[in-house]
Amino acid sequence: MTYVIAEPCIGVKDASCVDVCPVDCIHTSDEAPLYYIDPDECIDCGACEPECPVTAIFAEDAVPEQWTNFVQINADFFKK
Repeated sequence: MTYVIAEPCIGVKDASCVDVCPVDCIHTSDEAPLYYIDPDECIDCGACEPECPVTAIFAEDAVPEQWTNFVQINADFFKK
């Protein structure tokens, strides 16, 4: 399991989650609309989840139904 960043991050891109990640698995690019969590690097510590000011970070198996597509969106970001 990994953590996933969902739709509420779009347009906000607050780096609070990046600052607390002990393994630096949260990434983005200048043109990306949000941050992404690398599923191969994430250690499932959950440190990022409470730091998100817009409640956009969820455990993969707890992503709200309306945002389940972000599981694949996050994974696809790292396949480029």
